[in-house]
Amino acid sequence: MRKVIGIGETTFDIIFKDGQPVSAVPGGSAFNAIISLGRSGVNTTFISEAGNDRIGNYVVDFLRDNGVNAENVNMYSDSKSSLSLAFLDDNNNADYIFYKSQPHDRFDFSYPEINRDDIVLFSSFFALNPAVRPQMSAFLEYAHKQGAILYYDVNYRASHRDEVMKITPNLIENLEFSDIVRGSNEDFEILYKQSDADKVYRSEISFYCKNFICTRGKEPISVYAEGGFKKEYAFESMKAVSTIGAGDNFNAGFIYGLMRQNITRNDIEHGLSEAQWDALTAYGKAFSAECCKDIYNYVSKDFGAKLKANS
Repeated sequence: MRKVIGIGETTFDIIFKDGQPVSAVPGGSAFNAIISLGRSGVNTTFISEAGNDRIGNYVVDFLRDNGVNAENVNMYSDSKSSLSLAFLDDNNNADYIFYKSQPHDRFDFSYPEINRDDIVLFSSFFALNPAVRPQMSAFLEYAHKQGAILYYDVNYRASHRDEVMKITPNLIENLEFSDIVRGSNEDFEILYKQSDADKVYRSEISFYCKNFICTRGKEPISVYAEGGFKKEYAFESMKAVSTIGAGDNFNAGFIYGLMRQNITRNDIEHGLSEAQWDALTAYGKAFSAECCKDIYNYVSKDFGAKLKANS
């Protein structure tokens, strides 16, 4: 049975609207996607670290309660779990403040079993951080050699703008490992001072990875792939309660589509058809739209239950 392995940070998100806290939920880029996939019946594992405190215990319990294998979440007694404050504006887009403990340079974990065509999701600064780069790089190399599909969400925040030069070699290595890369126009404005998807793909991505998805909030999604394939996909208009998990859940839906459509690494390497890209993007949009209907970072349990019932 194919499975999805996510690796990334865990945070505890406190969400504010009009200056008042309105929700507090576990979060993290890869974490949010993995929760949505777990709720949708996908065999999932999450690799991360947390403090051995009430928040860390809650995060691990939350993973397990949503069907995610949490055996590879390391809890450190000398660290505090990370917090994220998200402030929603009038359009329910979020501005963030992060309070994070530095990842342990001793971050060690047992590799979960990875088989050919399993999917590995890695993302955000955790995937670039020099403090854990040896472990991250070794794990990605192992997953690639095992024949997994590597899906990379760049998700580079403005809070790390001053570190771009330092992490560029790690970024390039991540792109080289990847079978599919997704990022937002905001990510690339920070990294490359360039937000035009065509220019980013041609000058920064395509040499390393041919399959590229660029999201731009409510604007159309741009997809680029082998053989000069390019297509844009519009988002249907909707009233968003929160956009905090929109990109993370696009990743979840896209990965769910890879599983549901039984798309393998060989298929990706030989080039997907337009119909396959259409279906995968539709799954991504559906998960993203569902997440935006509420204040939480993931698809609802009812949404996941319907997918499980139809699988």
